[in-house]
Amino acid sequence: MSNFESQLRAVSLRVTRPRLAVLAALREHPHADTETVIARVRSELPTVSHQAIYDVLRALTEAGLVRRIQPAGALARYESRVGDNHHHVVCRSCGAIEDVDCAVGPAPCLTASNDHGYVIDEAEVVFWGVCPECATESVPK
Repeated sequence: MSNFESQLRAVSLRVTRPRLAVLAALREHPHADTETVIARVRSELPTVSHQAIYDVLRALTEAGLVRRIQPAGALARYESRVGDNHHHVVCRSCGAIEDVDCAVGPAPCLTASNDHGYVIDEAEVVFWGVCPECATESVPK
């Protein structure tokens, strides 16, 4: 049994070809937008509908196997790295996204100055900047 099959069964989801294909696409392409996931899945399963892939992404997100992120002004992205409260850095120029581990302490790695009585289980930080490739391209020659 594959790791993906085990993950699906562990959260009481049926093992289906579209679900396996979406998980594989997200492993190969972290931080993929929906259109990228659709293209990757349809390269393996050409007859699967857009709606089926949207439904799979929703089910996997609700089950906690996939995380949906949406930095301000950007398309929603999906990743299969879940459960570790990591953050992201986003390139202002090309939109590339990379993972950033928590800098200090256990999750949540930020402590709110006033939690207003909430039980905080996640802190989301987005760092913005210019990726090395875009920075190199913007240097005058």
